[in-house]
Amino acid sequence: LSRERAGFEVRDVHSTHYGRICPIETPEGPNIGLISSLSCFARLNPMGYIESPYKKVEKGKVLDHVQITQVGDSGYRLGEVVVREEFEAANASIRRSRTKTTEAWGEPYAFYLPAWEEENLNIAQANARVNKKGALLDDKIIARSGGEFLVIDRDQVDFIDVSPRQVVSVAAALIPFLEHDDANRALMGSNMQRQAVPLVRPEAPVVGTGMESVVAEDSGAVVVCRRVGIVDKVDCQRIIVRVEDEGQGEFGADIYQLTKFRRSNQNTSINQKPLVEEGQQVVKGQVLADGPNTQQGELALGHNVLVAFMPWRGYNFEDAIVVSQALVKDDKYTSIHIEEFETSARDTKLGPEEITRDIPNVSESALAHLDEAGIIHVGAQVRQGSILVGKVTPKGETQLTPEEKLLRAIFGEKAGDVRDASLRCPPGIEGVVVGVQIFARKGVEKDSRQLSIENDEIERIRTNSEDEKRIILEVRDSKIERLLAGASVSEDVEVRKGGDVVVKKNGKVSVDALRRLKVAQIKNLPLKKAALLDKVRLIIRQAESQVEVLNQLNQERIELLQKGDDLPPGVIKQVKVFIAMKRKLQAGDKMAGRHGNKGVISQTLPEEDMPFLPDGTPTEIILNPLGVPSRMNVGQILETHLGWAGHELGMTFATPVFEGATEDEIREMLEKAGLPEDGKSLLYDGVTGEEFEQRVTVGYIYMLKLSHLVDDKIHARSIGPY
Repeated sequence: LSRERAGFEVRDVHSTHYGRICPIETPEGPNIGLISSLSCFARLNPMGYIESPYKKVEKGKVLDHVQITQVGDSGYRLGEVVVREEFEAANASIRRSRTKTTEAWGEPYAFYLPAWEEENLNIAQANARVNKKGALLDDKIIARSGGEFLVIDRDQVDFIDVSPRQVVSVAAALIPFLEHDDANRALMGSNMQRQAVPLVRPEAPVVGTGMESVVAEDSGAVVVCRRVGIVDKVDCQRIIVRVEDEGQGEFGADIYQLTKFRRSNQNTSINQKPLVEEGQQVVKGQVLADGPNTQQGELALGHNVLVAFMPWRGYNFEDAIVVSQALVKDDKYTSIHIEEFETSARDTKLGPEEITRDIPNVSESALAHLDEAGIIHVGAQVRQGSILVGKVTPKGETQLTPEEKLLRAIFGEKAGDVRDASLRCPPGIEGVVVGVQIFARKGVEKDSRQLSIENDEIERIRTNSEDEKRIILEVRDSKIERLLAGASVSEDVEVRKGGDVVVKKNGKVSVDALRRLKVAQIKNLPLKKAALLDKVRLIIRQAESQVEVLNQLNQERIELLQKGDDLPPGVIKQVKVFIAMKRKLQAGDKMAGRHGNKGVISQTLPEEDMPFLPDGTPTEIILNPLGVPSRMNVGQILETHLGWAGHELGMTFATPVFEGATEDEIREMLEKAGLPEDGKSLLYDGVTGEEFEQRVTVGYIYMLKLSHLVDDKIHARSIGPY
């Protein structure tokens, strides 16, 4: 099926999409309806069909089911699905019984149905009213049956949705008050969140949907703890967790290497920052480090900014946005972008190209940032025309005049045989070199720069390995000390033959004594309890095998590093240079909220010219009120009201899709915060100081900066078409 041949029926939303494919998230262009996303909770069955989860309803009562994971003395089979009430009753009888001791364990179970099984069933929606015991409260229920919506008796209901958000995808489930937005704008809102640029100082939304932390963890952007332990060391490059799992008999260290300023496919920066401190206890699944676009383990795509919905001297005509200089000054929407430039030295017919510092007809000042291998230093400031990698390529033999031949013969001048083919910084790029990668063909001698990069990497591997070994041995020693402290010995124990006696015959072993003995001596201590010695030997054996595996792994890593690289034919050496640039918010950049409310910045106003509240607080962004009614994305207004209340109360809200805050609840929050209950305030003109005639809707809205930056779009040509 191709774009040209796909008709309307293929692209359209179908009743079987419910709970399987999102009706909202799809591209806007020629691919509309052809590219889709899975809904929340949907899964593929072994046959490749999409299934959606439901709870069973019997005689008008919603039943919770449990799948047995540990049988205990319950008499259930492993994997059996039972009603939760029965399961709890069975466990209660085990607790009362004198003969049975072990309770059963289970996990919540939902019934996953493919589309054809749904056809003849009556399925109620998740927002049907249910009491604490699970009974449906209304006599008549709206249910789906065979693609139609029917009103039926509650006794006729077979299943009920597990959650109101199972209809939409994850991206759409991140939009608060989605139910108040028109579908077209919701589509733009869910698509534009993907285009948000990672900011230097991200901020989680005041008004979210409760999905933010789930998305951040499941996206893999944050670093999540693998095993229970204590943080041993933290720096910007790595986190070391000392693992001591008594149950599993595991010990050792988990080293989490953090990603620092790596370039993404969109040329933005991927950077991870630690959230934990040394000595902190961590559990499995805990967030240890933030990634790009996250704050404290929550998705943070933009910033909460103080908005006023009002026209401003025509500068926000047609979706243009007026922003305050304060946003630029406080670096709220500053992002780091990383560009990659590469050059390669090839074998040419005239001879090999060479990467070198020795370039003909180039001043010494232009070579100041290059090292002896001809490659720029990390940390160098570069701008248009700066040499990043020095390279010379052989020239064809030219006809020489007799005079030149004579000079050549006398001085042996060979400089004329090569021409400058260096990699230079292109126009529009100004920043700092943050990384250099060098790849050389197998068998080619490595230059000084490549060796130094390689040595740094080997040093990093060794440092990690030393730390891991240290922790393994420390944990081994502490386990042995706990086991042997206070144990009795059957004869004198000496530090060495004929040396000091650390434990006398029939005496008890102390921690100090153990610390003076070598491991080989501890292995053969004359303990009265032989079983204790076996345990000690097992611990020592475990530690030794772990250290051995570690050494082997490191050896393999180092060998892999020192091996040459596979390069395309004809390429001797390849050099990549990464340059980071800071991009501040400026006129021409595209911004958007989460409701498809997008616009381009027309002007950055000085802080003092922005309209201000009666208490003197200047607004940070001005949006055109005419962008709301015709687009029917009223969710942004509700978000603005609730955001204002949340900001004043110091609270954050989760308003999940289709079960979000009601207007009454928002009013209540505004009242609680001491704000006007209609969310409007008097505003004063920052330029003249006069009061505006009408009261204006003011509040906090979550705005993103999208990766359509004016710096990347601006383009000029002196002649010809653009």
